[in-house]
Formats: sequence, structure tokens, C-alpha cells
Amino acid sequence: MRLLSYMGQWKSAAKEVLDRTAIVAKFLCLLHVTNNYLCSPTLVYGPSMLPTLNLTGDVVLAEHVSHRIGKVGTGDVVLVRSPVDPRRILTKRVVGMEGDTVSFYVDPMYSQTTVVPKGHVWIQGDNTYASSDSRHFGSVPYGLIQGKVFFRVWPPDGFGTLEQ
Repeated sequence: MRLLSYMGQWKSAAKEVLDRTAIVAKFLCLLHVTNNYLCSPTLVYGPSMLPTLNLTGDVVLAEHVSHRIGKVGTGDVVLVRSPVDPRRILTKRVVGMEGDTVSFYVDPMYSQTTVVPKGHVWIQGDNTYASSDSRHFGSVPYGLIQGKVFFRVWPPDGFGTLEQ
């Protein structure tokens, strides 16, 4: 009789554990979908986007829908997978879309003009002298865009949308 009582308790405890595990699994799936396909926080640091973003680091929100439906345009700040080192994500501003003619300075004395090819974008950091961008590695395939930055969360004095 005691054995049946213990089995009932274990059965009840096992059901509770399975229910809690299912809740945690559903939450993790929701978190994955939200982070990869809707919106995610990103830490951005470095000199390339000065003065728009701080050298010591900003936390920004990037949405992952616009680039999938073709709603990224000139002036948008985007997250781009680096064409040089695919493990890195760059934060740059879109300067030119496919078919646009872009003029840029290779050095202070020499400028160059190029046309952005089909399916590509031209990206540059706001800090021209401290940015490794399309001036160094050429136009970037549109498929390397990971998200569009739309809101700065941290630091508190810069809280809000990004100016163009």
C-alpha cells in the first residue's frame, strides 16, 4: 500500500517537472524567435560611428524585419555581418543603395566615384577617419544586413531614436 502511495507522489512530481520544463522550453523558443527575427538589443562600441554612437559603448535596439522586406534606405544605421571577418557584426550607416553613384575620399587628397551594384549597399561609418567600411572592402551584399537600428537604450543621456 505504501508503494502505491509513493508511486502516486512520484507520478505527481514527474508531471509537475514535465509541465515546468515545457513552460521553460516554450519561453526559450519565444526568446529565440524574438531575438533573431523581430528585435534584439546590441552593444555597439568603437570610434567608427562617432558622434552618433559613443566610443565607450551604446546599447541599441535593432529590428530584424525591415531588411527582410526591403525597407532599408539611405541614412539608416544598420547591423552588417563583416564581409572580411564573418564572426564580426559591424554597425554602419547606409550611404548608397543599388544603382546609386557614391563619391568618397580614399585619402584627403584623392576622391573616387563608384556605382553600387545590384543587390548591394554602400556602408560607411560616421567617423570617416576611423572607420573600416565600404571604402576599404567595397559594396556589401544586401544579404549581409542583419538588422536596422531604431532606438538607443543606453546611456540614459542618449536615450531615444537615432538622428540622421
